Amino acid sequence: MPTQRFTVRISSSLSQRLRVCAQLRGQSESEVIREALEHHLQKKLKGVSAYDVFKAAGLIGCAKGAPKDLSTKACQDHPFLAGPS
Repeated sequence: MPTQRFTVRISSSLSQRLRVCAQLRGQSESEVIREALEHHLQKKLKGVSAYDVFKAAGLIGCAKGAPKDLSTKACQDHPFLAGPS
């Protein structure tokens, strides 16, 4: 899986705790951070709806050129949506 690099500033005390945790677990500091972040986000996103996730990703309402509200706009006004005549 391709990865991305992020730079995060942390306090010296947090850095020390991270180093100790990584040594105790026999992991790199990056592995500890990835696991902690994964756990944190999984916990935070619990109960979030698919709609909220898609909206935050910018995937809701992203069809260019389509009517703004298909629920109130008659399909016959839009030949593509009206289907065969």
